[in-house]
Amino acid sequence: MKAFVVFLFFSAVYSLGYAQTGDEFVQMEKRLDYLLQNQDLFIKKRQDDIEKLKNSLTHPKDNFKKNYQLLEAYKKFQIDSALTYALKCKTLSVNLSDSIKTIIDLDVAWIYSTIGRYIEAENLLQKVNRASLHQNLLPKYYDTYSAFYSHYGQSNNHTVNYHKSELYRDSLLSVLNPNSHEYRLSYATKILFMGNRQEAKKKLLALLSTASIEEKATVAYFLGLIYKHENNIEKQQYYYIVSTCADIETATRDNASLQDLALTYYELGDFDRAFKLIDKAIKDAIACNVRYRIIEGTSFYPIINAAYQKKIDSQNKKLMMNLMLISFLSIILIAGLIIIYRQVKRLNRIKQELSKTNTQLQQLNSQVNATNTQLSEANHIKEEYIAQFFDMCSSYIEKMDSIRKHLLKKATTNQTKALIEQLKSTQMVEKEVEELYHNFDQIFLNLYPSFVEEFNALLKEDEKILPKKGELLNTELRIFALIRLGIDDSIKIASFLRYSLRTVYNYRTKVRNKASVSRADFEDMVKQIAVLER
Repeated sequence: MKAFVVFLFFSAVYSLGYAQTGDEFVQMEKRLDYLLQNQDLFIKKRQDDIEKLKNSLTHPKDNFKKNYQLLEAYKKFQIDSALTYALKCKTLSVNLSDSIKTIIDLDVAWIYSTIGRYIEAENLLQKVNRASLHQNLLPKYYDTYSAFYSHYGQSNNHTVNYHKSELYRDSLLSVLNPNSHEYRLSYATKILFMGNRQEAKKKLLALLSTASIEEKATVAYFLGLIYKHENNIEKQQYYYIVSTCADIETATRDNASLQDLALTYYELGDFDRAFKLIDKAIKDAIACNVRYRIIEGTSFYPIINAAYQKKIDSQNKKLMMNLMLISFLSIILIAGLIIIYRQVKRLNRIKQELSKTNTQLQQLNSQVNATNTQLSEANHIKEEYIAQFFDMCSSYIEKMDSIRKHLLKKATTNQTKALIEQLKSTQMVEKEVEELYHNFDQIFLNLYPSFVEEFNALLKEDEKILPKKGELLNTELRIFALIRLGIDDSIKIASFLRYSLRTVYNYRTKVRNKASVSRADFEDMVKQIAVLER
C-alpha cells in the first residue's frame, strides 16, 4: 500500500510537468512509459481491494451483497473468478426477488459471452422474459444482449451479429435517461458506427471532459478510432495512449486500446513499443480470459513480431482502396441523408405554414361572419326605424293639420279667449311627449325584445329594475335603452327625455351602483346586450 502511495506521488509530479510544459503528446507518451513500468502496483492495489472484500465475508446476511461486489470487482480483471462469484450469487438468490435473480442471470450471460461460451449465454438470455421485466431492468437487459452480439461478432466476424448488436443498442437508448453518461456514450457510439464521425467526435470530446477515469478509457478509445478513420495518426495515437493509461490505472485487463495502440506504433515503425504493448495486451487477455481479446491479440502478435513489410504494403494498398470505396459510399450516404433531412425539414416547414394560413383563414372567416351579422342587424334596425319614422311623420302631419283647422275655426268665429286658453295649455304637449315615449318604447322593444331581462341580469339580485303595470319602459330603462342605441351623451339623453342634465347623471350613477359586474364596464356591457331577434 505504501508503494502505491509513493507511486501516486510520482504520478502527480508527472501530471504537474505535463501541465507546465504544455507539450501534451510528449508528456502523455512519457506517462504511458512510466505506467507500463509500474503497472504491477495497480494490479496489486486491485488484488488488495478484492482480498479485503473476501475477508469481509463474515456475516451471513451480507453474503449475497459481498459476493456481488466481488463479482463486479473481478469483471474486466479476471473473468473466471467473476463467473465463480456470479454462480455463487445465483445460488444465494434462490430466496430473493425475481428482479435480483434476473440481474444475476444477465451478469452470468454477459460473462459467458465474454469468455466465448456463446451457446450458454444465448440460452440464458432467451430464458429471460422480456415482457415481465421491470422498467429499471430494461437497460441492463438490452445492454447485455448488445454486448453478447458484439462479442459474438468479434469472434466470428459475421456482420449480422454486429447488426443485431446495434439493434439492441437502439433499444437500450430508448430506455436510458437522455441526460445520463450511459445514454450519451451509447448514442455517440451508435452514430459513430453509422458513419457520422464528426458528430460522434463532438459528443465524445464533451464526454471526455467530465468522464471518470474508468469512463475515460472507453471515451478516449472511440476518439482514437475516429481519428484512425480520418488518417490523423497523431491524434489517433494520443487518444489511444489516454485510453491505455486509464486502463492501466484501473487495472482493467479487458481492454481494446492496448492492441490498437500497439498497431499504431507498428505503423509508425516503433517496433519496441509495439511489441511491449501487444505482449501486455495478450497477457492481460489471457489473465482475464477474454476469448475475443485473445483471438485479436494473437492475430496481431505475429504481424508485429515478424514485421514483414512487403505483406503489409500489399495489405495497405487493399485497405486504402477499400477505405476509399467506403469513404465514397459514406459520403454518398451522408449526402443522401442530408438531402432527405432537408426535404423533410422543408416539408414540415410548409405544413406549419399551411397550418398557420388555415388558422388565419378561419379567423378571417369568423371576423367576416361577425361583421356580416352586425351589418345585417344594423340594416334591420335601419329598416325598422325608417318605417316607424315615416309612420310617425305622417301621423304628426295629420295632427298638425287637424290642430290648424281647429285653431282656424276658432279664429274665424272670434273665439279669441278659447284660442288663447288652448295655446297657454301644456296638456297637448305632454300628451304628445307621452305618446313619443310610448312609440319609442314600442320600437325599441320590437327591435330588442329581451332587453329588460338581459339588462336586469347585469344588476344585483335585489336591485332589479322592472316597469310598472301598463309601462313598457320606465325612466332608468329608457336612459339605458338610448345608451344601447349608441346615444351615451348625457346632454343628448337629457334633451330627448326632457330632463335636466343632473337628473340624467344621477340616474346613470344610481344604476351603475346596482351593477353585479364591474362599474367601469357596466355601460359597455349594456351596449352588447339584447341581440336582435329576427
